[in-house]
Amino acid sequence: MTERKELEKHALNIRRNIVTMVAKAKSGHPGGSLSAVEILTWLYFNEMDVNQNNVASTDRDRFVLSKGHASPVLYATLAEKGFLPQEELLTFRAINSRLQGHPNMRYLPGVDMSTGSLGQGLAAAVGMAIANRLDQKDHYVYVLIGDGESEEGEIWESAMAAAHYKLDHLIAFLDFNGLQIDGDITKVMNPTPLDEKFKAFGWHVLTIDGHDYDQIEAALFQAKQTEGKPTLILAHTIKGKGVSYMENQASWHGSAPNEEQLKIALDELKEVA
Repeated sequence: MTERKELEKHALNIRRNIVTMVAKAKSGHPGGSLSAVEILTWLYFNEMDVNQNNVASTDRDRFVLSKGHASPVLYATLAEKGFLPQEELLTFRAINSRLQGHPNMRYLPGVDMSTGSLGQGLAAAVGMAIANRLDQKDHYVYVLIGDGESEEGEIWESAMAAAHYKLDHLIAFLDFNGLQIDGDITKVMNPTPLDEKFKAFGWHVLTIDGHDYDQIEAALFQAKQTEGKPTLILAHTIKGKGVSYMENQASWHGSAPNEEQLKIALDELKEVA
């Protein structure tokens, strides 16, 4: 089990890399990447059994970034885990780079599903969980979906299927930061109450602070004790978490910081003592 102080250092490095790579590319999605850092940090450094030796195998846990536009958080986490060189992050969105704006499983080991068309990631995760059962494997499939993404009908078709097939080895995190590219999710196309809707679809639902490792750990423990139904962990988060001028600002959903803004962000993301 990775100590909390080490997790904080990993999360800090991931955040610094997110803003740096997006700034270098002059495009990308920092807001929803920064909001999911603690979730991916916990999964990759404490929960999932994936490593560089088994990455090509199906005999391990899987992670699907359903909100594929948040690829910076996945790439930065994979780099922190050692799946790719840190310097490769600076090729984000460049021509011929493995690190395109949306993750592609054909290019980069450690990316378990190509995503970007919103709603499809959860469907793919449902298929993986069914395949695990047919193969008589007890690995877990984790998926991160967005709150704005939850306006997609495919999310609910997938949710219905997951409950129907009693996929208790499927655990979904819902990154509930309340904002999407056009603003407040409740004003764009209100998907709430998301907790009650997933319950109505037959899921076990837990609500946590998505930046609190203790709550993430406790929720995952409870999810793994739940039999006969999938679990949704509704994680309340802050869009742009860690960078003051990005926090709770929908304008940073898909905007890149300039050089001056990057310097401010990196100054705020100080090394953990």
